[in-house]
Amino acid sequence: MKFRFTCFTFLISTLISTFATADIQQDIIDIEGKMLDWRRHLHQNPELSNREFKTSSYVEKHLKALGLEVKTGIAYTGVVGILKGDKPGPTLALRADMDALPVTEQVDLSFVSKATAEYRGETIGVMHACGHDTHVAILMATAEVFAKNKADLEGTLMFIFQPAEEGAPGDEEGGAELMLAEGLFNDMKPDAAFGLHVWSKVNSGILAFRSGPFMAAVDDFELKVIGRQTHGSTPWSGIDPIVTAAQIINSVQTIVSRRTAITTAPAVVSFGAIKGGIRNNIIPDDVTMVGTIRNFDMDIRDDIHRHLGNIVSHVAQANDADVEFKINEGYPVTVNDPELAEKMLPSLYKIFGKDNVVDPGLITGAEDFSYFANEVPGMFFFLGITPQGKDASTAPSNHSPHFYVDEPALLNGVKAFVQLVQDY
Repeated sequence: MKFRFTCFTFLISTLISTFATADIQQDIIDIEGKMLDWRRHLHQNPELSNREFKTSSYVEKHLKALGLEVKTGIAYTGVVGILKGDKPGPTLALRADMDALPVTEQVDLSFVSKATAEYRGETIGVMHACGHDTHVAILMATAEVFAKNKADLEGTLMFIFQPAEEGAPGDEEGGAELMLAEGLFNDMKPDAAFGLHVWSKVNSGILAFRSGPFMAAVDDFELKVIGRQTHGSTPWSGIDPIVTAAQIINSVQTIVSRRTAITTAPAVVSFGAIKGGIRNNIIPDDVTMVGTIRNFDMDIRDDIHRHLGNIVSHVAQANDADVEFKINEGYPVTVNDPELAEKMLPSLYKIFGKDNVVDPGLITGAEDFSYFANEVPGMFFFLGITPQGKDASTAPSNHSPHFYVDEPALLNGVKAFVQLVQDY
């Protein structure tokens, strides 16, 4: 009799769970129209990093209407909504970034962005060329779905709407790092954090994910080689910063090719700009250069910094030139926690099918979700948004003025977040 009762109780429990799942799945379907309206509004009203004032207000209003506890002004414009379920359970963080880019949109849409802003002293177009408008809309939709199903929610959800993922302007601080520095996780530290990003290099219906190191650490560097101006006909009368700069560029290539254990993890050191001189027969006083460093191992990152500093200083010294050199540390490596990945991958398979969850390999792009994943186990994945039937490898990339989002794919983002929370 006891066995029968236990089985009956289990059956009822299973039926209740099934009904709850059916209800929440219908809520996901029903939210699609609203989500696309939100996305289009945000797309038409993009704002640059640390300037997401209207965006954060839009999000705040939505979260408050859902009855969530809302915190604002974190890292200038960040918004966090707290939803406490009616049942005990873990605390999970779901994150979306909000900022747009200084890009003039060239996509033929009824809701094309015509916004402009001042960037580095120039008036430029502003566009959600990386899809952060979709991330915000997906998370707003996810928040509404769970708010409607609060009675069945086991635990607490933190909906993090983060500013300045693309980098704070000038000397300002910002983004995930500043949110954490201002105490985001002090009073409520989640057991895990989940984040997603739309990606044009993957077709709709496909999700890209890999366990362990996923996206690169990124740093930028700037240096100024200071020589002594002289006439081009008498180079011995001065100190040539152009020749010195050329030697630095060539020598820096040996950092990856000869000094880095690339079998441990790949790395890239690239120069992006060089400026010096104005006339063919005048050797200038100085040359300025800037570049980027990408890698997937923090120890290797430290070694690259050290090698780069040594080469810059010693090559300059060998040419009797002076040098001003600075590395601006950016985001650390984005690492998907292996234990969390193993536990939660089956949840993604439920939504996309196992064959449609693909490993894209290491990605040399960078993401400041890495700061959250350094504090708690993190899981970050890419949502395909290039229409099926089109060659995703030739689709305009994220940050392109032609960047295009296949809107029906966005509901997969909501489904993924909901499934991850339910299964966790």
